[in-house]
Amino acid sequence: MNIFKTFILMALLTGLMVAIGGALGDSTGAMIMLVISIGMNFVSYWFSDSIVLKSYNAREISEADSPQLYKIVETLAQNAKLPMPRVYVIDTDVPNAFATGRNSDNAAVAVTTGLMKNLDYNEISGVLGHELAHVKHHDILIGTIAASMAGVISLVANIVQWGAIFGTRSDDDDNGGIAGFLVTVIAAPIAATLIQLAISRSREYDADKTGGEICGNPMYLANALEKIEYYAKNYAPMSQAGTATAHMFIINPLENSKKTLKNLFSTHPDTDDRIAHLREQARDMHLLA
Repeated sequence: MNIFKTFILMALLTGLMVAIGGALGDSTGAMIMLVISIGMNFVSYWFSDSIVLKSYNAREISEADSPQLYKIVETLAQNAKLPMPRVYVIDTDVPNAFATGRNSDNAAVAVTTGLMKNLDYNEISGVLGHELAHVKHHDILIGTIAASMAGVISLVANIVQWGAIFGTRSDDDDNGGIAGFLVTVIAAPIAATLIQLAISRSREYDADKTGGEICGNPMYLANALEKIEYYAKNYAPMSQAGTATAHMFIINPLENSKKTLKNLFSTHPDTDDRIAHLREQARDMHLLA
């Protein structure tokens, strides 16, 4: 199902880009955008994980760099019967994490230095169990591609908008300015909607449940979510974070901006609900009275 959704997203992106090209340059513009979109689809499929990791200045680590973190990931990957993913660290005080990659053989998990400083061993295990659950459920490809697609669409919209602002005022350019304005006000919501269509909230509940099983105790993840939510709500958001990639994290890194238009559509279930589900799971596993 996720593979089917991925191809649908690629087709939607191609159609949107061709429509933009047609609005700005008739059949020639549409053809140019078709060629560009095909290239973008190729890059998104094969390199979107690298693009997202670089956007957060994530650095890959080895066992020698961080033995404890590496060992946690290695143990959890064995529990989940998954290949060992690459491990990355993002330098920021805000605790958070995400997984990326096109499949389990090319997966990567990224954690922030804030996560390593503010969570204990068990809580970090809970978080990484959740991320490996996304890998196990084949969620990560569609999430990563959706992020790169949204970013590209927003970039194109901004370019057209500024072109309309600084263009000349002939009749043709007036038409181009109107087209640029429409692209700007329509393409960005479409990009956000694509993400929402691609990333359902139910996958977070599923990843929580499987993550609780992988780490051995759902309360490890429940306690971690409570801490990460606190930091997300009460501290400045990650400087690198943007709406195009917010859905990839275990907790929305823009949580304290929920009342702004940037978070018009929620990408995550309510954290209290997630914790309640995990507590119930722990009771079912006879780990909580």
